[in-house]
Amino acid sequence: MARNEEKAQSMLNRFIALKAEEKKKPKERRPFLASECRDLAEADKWRQQIMREIGRKVAEIQNEGLGEHRLRDLNDEINKLIREKSHWERRIVELGGPNYAKHAPKMTDLEGNIVDVPNPSGRGPGYRYFGAAKKLPGVRELFEKPPALRKRRTRYDIYKRIDSSSYGYRDEEDGVLARVEGPAEAKMRAEAEEEWRRVEEIRREARRGAKEVVSVGAAPREVLFEEEEDVVEEERREREEKERKDKEREFVVHVPLPDEKEIERMVVERKKTELLSKYASEGLLEEQSEAKDMLNIHR
Repeated sequence: MARNEEKAQSMLNRFIALKAEEKKKPKERRPFLASECRDLAEADKWRQQIMREIGRKVAEIQNEGLGEHRLRDLNDEINKLIREKSHWERRIVELGGPNYAKHAPKMTDLEGNIVDVPNPSGRGPGYRYFGAAKKLPGVRELFEKPPALRKRRTRYDIYKRIDSSSYGYRDEEDGVLARVEGPAEAKMRAEAEEEWRRVEEIRREARRGAKEVVSVGAAPREVLFEEEEDVVEEERREREEKERKDKEREFVVHVPLPDEKEIERMVVERKKTELLSKYASEGLLEEQSEAKDMLNIHR
């Protein structure tokens, strides 16, 4: 039995393959410029062809073992195809077809978050990275977000959040403070009243006992309680201390002192003399002094 290679080289098989090639149409090439295409169906066909090429290359670039140079070349080819695809999409819109660019997929980072594509020119999509190309040296930093700088609050920001509640003016609006302080205030008030009644009772008993104490053969004299004696002694010490301070503060002036008006007049006279000595000549000063003597002016 003949092998497969011998079957392929047989005259009949070669004749059938040649006829099949003749029946095929010549392979069409994609136009270099999208503006050369005049048919909407053909423009859509070339766009689909570019999409298949992009998908094939994107699947290939997922392999991290291709090496840095091959990954960069593949990424450049994909970006070139994407730019060409955008040209065909604009041409399809011009020919009256749908706008495919409106629903185009967004670029994502390593975590799958959508990021903006840098595009300094402002025309068409910017340069993108796919697959393993995102992990290349110098590319990973492009997708890393810089740490957010903590802005230091200014004095204006601090005071802007201060209101009346910061000073405790609105503590009683919710009623919680009143419910908590009410029983405590009533308890403290009751204790203070009880203490006051006890002290008053002791004072009344002391006064009642003092009235009963009378010296035999002598006139009754004023009896001071222990607390009253302390108050009197404290007042006497304060009075003595005040008198001593008044004596220390006392100062006798043995020479007459000028008042404020006299001091002001002397300062003005001195400044006037300095200005005259600076800007006036000696002859003029002598004439001025003689005129004052004649007019009996001693100022």
